[in-house]
Amino acid sequence: MHLLLRTRVAQPPARVLAGFDRALFVSLAPPFPTLHLLRFDGSRPGDRVEIELAVGPKRWRWTSLITEAGQLPDGSQYFIDEGQELPAPLRYWRHRHLIEPNPRGLGSVIVEDITYRTGSRILDVLLYPAMWAQFAYRRPVYRRVFGRPQG
Repeated sequence: MHLLLRTRVAQPPARVLAGFDRALFVSLAPPFPTLHLLRFDGSRPGDRVEIELAVGPKRWRWTSLITEAGQLPDGSQYFIDEGQELPAPLRYWRHRHLIEPNPRGLGSVIVEDITYRTGSRILDVLLYPAMWAQFAYRRPVYRRVFGRPQG
C-alpha cells in the first residue's frame, strides 16, 4: 500500500534535513500508541532507529535502518528508512523522506512517501486511514519547527 503526504514549510531543504534529529523524531510521535524511543542514530546510511510502541501492557518493537540518503540535482534532500523488525501485522516498511525545494519560491515541501504491506491486501486497505492519520499528525509539527510558508 502506498501513502503520500506533502507539507510546505518555510526553511530550505538542507536546513530541514539538518533538523531531522532526535528531538524532532520524538515530537513527531502521535499520542497513540505511546512511543518510547530506544535508539536514534540519525538519518545517514547505516543509522538505526529503534522504538517501542505501547498500548496498555502490550509492547511492540520497531527497528528501522537508514538505507539511503543524498541530494538530487534539483536540490532535493532525502533519506530512506526500511523496517528491519516490525510490529504485527506489518511485514514490509519503506519510508522515503524527501525534502523538495518549494516550486512557489522560498522554503521546502516535505514529502512522506511510504510503502507498507501486511501480507493481506484487505488488511493493507483497512490500515490505510490509521496510517494516514499517524503521518498527517506531523504536518503542524513540521510547520512549528520549520516555519509556516508565506503565501
